[in-house]
Amino acid sequence: MLQLRPNCECCDKDLPPGSMEAYICNYECTFCRSCVDTQLNSVCPNCGGGFCARPVRPKAEHRAGVGLQSHPASTQRVHTQYSAYELSDFSESIKSIKPENR
Repeated sequence: MLQLRPNCECCDKDLPPGSMEAYICNYECTFCRSCVDTQLNSVCPNCGGGFCARPVRPKAEHRAGVGLQSHPASTQRVHTQYSAYELSDFSESIKSIKPENR
């Protein structure tokens, strides 16, 4: 089950469970759309994987025991271990790699 982390690991923007701005990689690293597009070149700085839009967990239980009420989003804020300089350097290095080789 996805953790639904509450913030962007780069800029710390709030990303509530219903946010359409949240993007995740296959390790659930969570970033906002702006950071993914403008700073990270759609490549996760933690694992090197790509991103997809994070699914929204419904507030209402459409099936018994399934929804935010039964499985709440995480409240633990997570931040990338990399500095702004390291993220910028990573981003620049990704730009030079052809998309099909990422």
